[in-house]
Amino acid sequence: MGIHAAIIMDGNGRWAESRGLPRFAGHRAGADTVRRVVKASPDLEITSLTLYAFSSDNWRRPDTEVRLLMDLLARYLRSEADELHASGVRLSIIGRRDRLPASVIDAIEWAEARTSGGRRLHLRIAVDYSARDAILSAAIASRDTISRESLSQALAPDVDLLIRTGGEQRLSDFLLWECAYAELVFTPRMWPEYDAVDLRLAVEEFRRRERRFGGVPAALVTPKLSNTDSRWLR
Repeated sequence: MGIHAAIIMDGNGRWAESRGLPRFAGHRAGADTVRRVVKASPDLEITSLTLYAFSSDNWRRPDTEVRLLMDLLARYLRSEADELHASGVRLSIIGRRDRLPASVIDAIEWAEARTSGGRRLHLRIAVDYSARDAILSAAIASRDTISRESLSQALAPDVDLLIRTGGEQRLSDFLLWECAYAELVFTPRMWPEYDAVDLRLAVEEFRRRERRFGGVPAALVTPKLSNTDSRWLR
């Protein structure tokens, strides 16, 4: 069964500043990392990959940085869609679209249509995304029949492996519902430095962990009770 990996791509600005470069140079370098990670994912049995590109809170950043980020996103979508299509990658954008520039919306719609036949990897990019808003919208949409199942169907698939680069250890309003039982891997590596080897090591760490989903290890499911143990059942 394939892995749904999600990545909080943190550290672009700090990577650039540590080198005396403008913050946007880090975002450009981060786009190169996206290419590396997307290319490496299928060989690691990652069938779904969700990347946190721009949160709803990121609108608070300086106008110049936001504008450059939107331009970079539109250029990425336009330049990468053909390669994604050729590689069997389906691209979807999750999050709000009503606040995005028209040029970005046009690029999103074109890239999604261009890659719609991809079956090797489903790449989701979260733009103007808030997990709390997504959960609220799903709850409102299914208010007459609200349940765990209805909310899960309205949101992204459950995440198996959540990776955050840049040294921070928090979810930052990303896939909160979907990460309920995700295995978390935090790395100090800044996103522009991240590569296929780092991704492989994260997947290997994921595979070493025992996922119990609230249960107990299989060896302890039907233990034989000793006389001492059985007294607690009286």
